[in-house]
Amino acid sequence: MTTTECSTAHPSNGAGWRDRAREVGGEAGPAIRLALEIGEVAPLPGRGETTELFALLRDVASADLTAARIVEAHLDARAILAEAGRVPRAGGWGVFAAEGPGVRLDATEGGDGFTLTGTKPWCSVAGSLDRALVTAHTAPGHRRLFEVDLHAHGVTVREGGWAALGLSNVPSGPVDFDGVPAVPVGADDWYLERPGFAWGGIGVAACWLGGARGLASRLWAGATAPGREPDQIALMHLGAVDASIFAAQAVLDEAARLIDAGHAVGAGGKLLADRVRVVTASTVEDVLRRAAHSLGPAPLAHEADHARRVADLELYVRQHHAERDEASLGRRLLETNTPW
Repeated sequence: MTTTECSTAHPSNGAGWRDRAREVGGEAGPAIRLALEIGEVAPLPGRGETTELFALLRDVASADLTAARIVEAHLDARAILAEAGRVPRAGGWGVFAAEGPGVRLDATEGGDGFTLTGTKPWCSVAGSLDRALVTAHTAPGHRRLFEVDLHAHGVTVREGGWAALGLSNVPSGPVDFDGVPAVPVGADDWYLERPGFAWGGIGVAACWLGGARGLASRLWAGATAPGREPDQIALMHLGAVDASIFAAQAVLDEAARLIDAGHAVGAGGKLLADRVRVVTASTVEDVLRRAAHSLGPAPLAHEADHARRVADLELYVRQHHAERDEASLGRRLLETNTPW
């Protein structure tokens, strides 16, 4: 479906966006409409309001992770275009930059410009968006970013391959391109080398943290329920979750400060993003474990919102590659000679 126009009334604070995100109810259509609305007012990273941007993403995610997954990508696309000095066209945007085994997307330059041919994996809600920023191979060993109209002839969104229980309404399957016109955004390799690549990765971590805060709210509700005094185990989990989220939030706030101060570019920006994502992903996994241990099976079996949040967050945080990303951080420390 094509995205539609939405209301021009904008909530003025995080609580307002949380309330709007709760209305999404895990559905892609309302999430895209929310993304369009937020995109008109959200600050860009690196321009003095990065703390506010990360808080917005966190607050949306604390209410609904489907909303966060779609809003984050839409805002990232707008930020990338702004970084390239471009004004985004109207409609819902995605960013498709993943690679996968056995598939490849190539860009070919001809007399009429570039065209894309091949397959791009992990294209979230491509069938419901209007446009996307897509990376494709150009010269050997190089990739370039392109703007693509997802309604163009030659674009085929594969259906039916998304079996996930988490983020079930955010299908992220492959898209086939057959000679699709594309407009380059930046030069070869610009997408990966620009400062905003690291900042966007931290924005995703803000969404993960929001999901963890949503789970923590369920722990709080269980501990404060009338007529049920929490035992020592429940109090232990509640206290540990609070400390873990507090620490991750402090890391995220410091990252936003460094970005706005101009200290998160080049190797320093990449190192910062790696650190923030490792810290935040560890917090999320700890909160998932403690929520399961503290609450037991009943909420998973009988509370649809809680069960969906757990499944959504478990899948979403797997954008972090666990031990592989920790090893990548260790390698970057050695390469940049950056001990503590």
